[in-house]
Amino acid sequence: MYSLDPITGALGLKNAGHLLRRATFGPTQKNINDFSQLTVDQAIEILFQEMPEPEPPIDPLTGDNWFNPKPGPDNSPEDNLRGYFMTWHLELMRNETPNVRERIVWFLHAHMPVSFSKVEWSTPVYYQNKLYRHFAFGSFKQLFKKLVIDNAMLWYLDNTLNYATDPNENFAREMLELYTIGKGPQIAPGDYTNYTEDDVKEAARVLTGWVVDMELNTYDPELLPQTKIAQGYVYTWGNDNLAALHDAGVKTFSDKFQNTQIQPNEVISGYATENATKDELNQLMNMVFSQDETARYLVRKIYRLFVYYKITDEVEQDIIEPLAQTLRQNNYSISEVLKRLFKSQHFYDIDNSQTEDNHIGSLIKSPVDLLIGTVRFFNIEPPQNLEKKYELYDFFIQYLYVMGISYYHPDDVAGFPAYFQEPNYNRNWITSTNLAYRYYMIWPFIEGIKNANDEILAQIDLLNWVSNSNNISNPADATVLVTELTEGLFAAQLPAERFDYFLNAVFLEDLSLYYWTNEWENYQNGGSDEIVKALLTRLLWALMQTPEAQLY
Repeated sequence: MYSLDPITGALGLKNAGHLLRRATFGPTQKNINDFSQLTVDQAIEILFQEMPEPEPPIDPLTGDNWFNPKPGPDNSPEDNLRGYFMTWHLELMRNETPNVRERIVWFLHAHMPVSFSKVEWSTPVYYQNKLYRHFAFGSFKQLFKKLVIDNAMLWYLDNTLNYATDPNENFAREMLELYTIGKGPQIAPGDYTNYTEDDVKEAARVLTGWVVDMELNTYDPELLPQTKIAQGYVYTWGNDNLAALHDAGVKTFSDKFQNTQIQPNEVISGYATENATKDELNQLMNMVFSQDETARYLVRKIYRLFVYYKITDEVEQDIIEPLAQTLRQNNYSISEVLKRLFKSQHFYDIDNSQTEDNHIGSLIKSPVDLLIGTVRFFNIEPPQNLEKKYELYDFFIQYLYVMGISYYHPDDVAGFPAYFQEPNYNRNWITSTNLAYRYYMIWPFIEGIKNANDEILAQIDLLNWVSNSNNISNPADATVLVTELTEGLFAAQLPAERFDYFLNAVFLEDLSLYYWTNEWENYQNGGSDEIVKALLTRLLWALMQTPEAQLY
């Protein structure tokens, strides 16, 4: 039986590393050491601490952001601004303190994506990202109410083209199928267990009449730009706030939704008022989120990202169902689900004695986790110069692409296949081509990533990193060095035979332990760094070209 009962005592190195790898984009060795001394309650308190809102990205051409509320004639071209936004978001992942917020923001983007291939304007995408961050520790239900009238989302899924006289079902379909309740097995033509084709049509009618506000002058109570209700040329004496393109009729849903009827509570001359149109959205959200299956569907997505991709009947019963209850009871707060999960015996593989279902070190890192996690683990700092920082992150974005993720250009409206496509899920990250690039990824950091002017933008300082006692407690001892390095890099402990291979065959080239001690002490006493640097480089190169380095 799997258990959500909390663990007790200090986390220890293994559990601390596991928690930080799953809850963040990768820990530093110091993070692991510090968290190993904490109880799980203390660790969760740190990870879920409220963080200040980050400053927006900067356009180097003006030295300021471009959200005032949109770019002006003095700003860089939109192609550049999109790149600056993507850099900004990756930098937030890299520069995070041990905190789960950015991981939740990435989960929300992967679950409800938007693509620059469709939405070519950086500003609404930035505001959507800000929306996700605003609600990261809040209610997913409240977030989704905002998302259905978010400029980027409506643009991406064509709901801005959804009119009473010409309904567009695209967003309504994805809302039900992908983002909230999920299909379930098809049991009849047009019947998907959790909803029907007629429900899609009725939901689309509820969502008619909203259009993208290209001027970004329409704000919700959180002061985030949103879409607006199309008023067109409709005018009735004393009432100029009518929804010209909204379907003001009665929308009747199937027995999947208890035959709920949704209609405007105020109609004038055949048109719903603006407030009545907004009220219909609230009715729709309340209907969808009152279904038990909506919570289950969302918890399964959370579980597959943060724990493991396989959900057995036992996991469904012991883990998914009680977490779904937690989600419903806490107004769809994802953070409350994660807190309970991150504290649980199940999360740390100590709820049973079986080893074949362990999930520590069982997930394949996404390209973002692999790249940003490496940068974070080795304390690689980007240039302070803004233009050089953008050059570096342009390299990162291109390298993410060859490893299998088109950053802010997801494969389809469901996001990236590794997060949703059964039966392989995270195994979709690996192809023969992608794997070759993943194995090679560490080398540019060893050599130094350079720009067109041959200036180094980022590089691992291996000697400095190993010399830091926060990373390696006794670098003169080859066994300690390899032990602490592999324990920090790898989620799962190496078998003795494999550890001996990396220590003796790779690092020492079958020479004695004293050989390394002598060379290290010689270097520390002012001797050449050539030999110790070559040995460390060979070790790191070998470690990062392993299956273990791809898992977390």
